[in-house]
Amino acid sequence: MASPAKLPAAKCIETKIPARLDRLPWSRWHLLVVVALGITWLLDGLEGNLAGSLAGILKRQDTLGLSDAQLGLSATYYLVGSVAGALAFGYLTDRWGRKKLFSITILLYLCATAATALSWNFATFTLFRSLTGAGIGGEYAAVNSAIDELIPARLRGRIDLTINSTFWGGAALGAGASLLLLNTGLVPPAFSWRLAFLIGASIGIVVLVVRRHVPESPRWLLIHGKEGEADKVVSEIERKVSHGQESPPADKMIKLAQRKSTPLHEIWDAMVRQHGRRSLLGFTLMVTQAFFYNAVLFTYGLVLLKYYGVSAGKLGLFLVPLALGNWLGPILLGRLFDTVGRKAMIAGTYIGSGVLLAITAGLFRCGVLTAFTQAVCWSATFFIASSAASAAYLTVSEIFPLEIRAVAISIFYACGTLAGGVAGPAIYGYIVGTGSRSLLFWGYIAGALVITGGGFAELWLGVNAERKSLEDVARPLACVD
Repeated sequence: MASPAKLPAAKCIETKIPARLDRLPWSRWHLLVVVALGITWLLDGLEGNLAGSLAGILKRQDTLGLSDAQLGLSATYYLVGSVAGALAFGYLTDRWGRKKLFSITILLYLCATAATALSWNFATFTLFRSLTGAGIGGEYAAVNSAIDELIPARLRGRIDLTINSTFWGGAALGAGASLLLLNTGLVPPAFSWRLAFLIGASIGIVVLVVRRHVPESPRWLLIHGKEGEADKVVSEIERKVSHGQESPPADKMIKLAQRKSTPLHEIWDAMVRQHGRRSLLGFTLMVTQAFFYNAVLFTYGLVLLKYYGVSAGKLGLFLVPLALGNWLGPILLGRLFDTVGRKAMIAGTYIGSGVLLAITAGLFRCGVLTAFTQAVCWSATFFIASSAASAAYLTVSEIFPLEIRAVAISIFYACGTLAGGVAGPAIYGYIVGTGSRSLLFWGYIAGALVITGGGFAELWLGVNAERKSLEDVARPLACVD
């Protein structure tokens, strides 16, 4: 394969734009970017929780009258839509640009979730849910690549982890909305479920408006022959964040050969040959954390019902400590990923999660836990595990070259989603169905071993990306010596 320097049609430029972005101080402008783009995780948590919370009412004959099998099938199609959307929109994000795709995907999401509220039968409900999933799946590639390319390098770890934690804010919002709409009697049941889905559409409209103020990634513009536009974008950002004060000098120069697109064979070569070890790392981290999460979350309510006698009406109360642990972990530990370092923290959170789950499983098997102490143990476990899961997304978004960043995110997101949404529930659904405390113990041990393996993979294959420019972590394919 010819290097960029040998391509006769390629125009080479020298630029300091990546260094100019990384030297900027944190500002209200960066916060706007984080809120406008990072809302994806909240929407994913909202959609996932709404579907589960509304399952009972959607079975009523005065609503859609869905059967259990149809509800399960609609969830499967949402999953399929997420994977398909991630792969398709991820590829287009690298070709068409971050801004165009994160506008298209949020528009698809809000239209599809609004259409879901207008569903009139199983077929239309399933179709609109799959399109909603496609929008959410596509969001991950477009949004995560844009955020990493706009946030200063020294803060990238903590910002990514904090954004990822908002998934649980969305889950809480979905639970609260469903409780308010379905249990207060303010809205007839035949219409309350429709209003619940319109919540996501309403948020999507606000996000779409706010995202108009988020620029295209200057790094993407550089590669695609738009250096003038990239310089204009960075100059405008500098004006907004400096407030008349002089920023530190940007001394590091990079030379790039511009191109309109990256051929598929070059994407394959970069993923498999040039960065094969990193691809193995991304796959391992994403799949192991997804499988681990389902080891507990898929059995959470059933364990409380079967083994601790908790009534179905009180299950929501036990979600509070679990959600709190998941939310606080990345927020409180996030800065350590930029100071202590990626390899130490990622490996530590992966292995630590496995150890805590194994200890909890042992206490569960011995029968010494109450419903409350079981919830506390799970909360402590997921305080660590949530940081591990968020670090997986951070890893796949920063260790690949700019030209294939969105594609890489989409591929590993799809792998994790399939492992977490298909393999995990299938295995643990069978285990819980047996009613065996001993068999469930060994299921938890298996989950602990899986995520511990992810930690050792990080020690073996991990990349020290903390406080480094993206171009230093992964040299662009178009980079010229």
